[in-house]
Amino acid sequence: MLKWTLPALLVAGPAMAQDVPRPYDAYSHTFAALAGWALLMIVLLILSAAGKPRASTESGHPVRDYSDPYYRRSRAFMNAIETAGPFIAAAVAAVLVGAAPFWVNLFASVFLAARVAMAVVHIGTEIQPLRSAFWLIGTLCCIGLAVLALIGAIA
Repeated sequence: MLKWTLPALLVAGPAMAQDVPRPYDAYSHTFAALAGWALLMIVLLILSAAGKPRASTESGHPVRDYSDPYYRRSRAFMNAIETAGPFIAAAVAAVLVGAAPFWVNLFASVFLAARVAMAVVHIGTEIQPLRSAFWLIGTLCCIGLAVLALIGAIA
C-alpha cells in the first residue's frame, strides 16, 4: 500500500511510501519536542540580537538590568543555551535505551511547554518568581528524562 502524503515525503522521501518499519514511532512526541526546542533556540537567538542594551559592561555584555528588554532577551537566550545540553542528552539517551515512551514523551513535551512559557515570561515581564517556577518545571523534566535513561541503561 502506498502512502503518498506530503508529510511522509518530507520526512523520509519515497522510502516512506513503502511501509518501511519505523522503530522510534513511539517517541514521536519526544522528537517533536526536540524539533520545537531547536526552533525556540533559533527564535531566541534572533530576539537576543535585536536592538541595543541601555548600558554595557567593558566586555560588551549588557549590564544586569531586568527593566531593560534587551537584557531580558539576551538572558532568555543564554538560559536556553545552558539548558540545551542536559535536555538533548537526557531525551536522546532515554529514547536510545528504550525507556517507557509515555514518560519520555510526557517529560519532553512538558519541558518544551515550560521553556516556551519561561521565555515568554522572561522576555515580556520582570516577574522573577513565575520565571523561576517554569525553570523548575523544565529542570524536573530533565531530571525525569535522565533518571529514565539511567534506569533503562542499568536494567
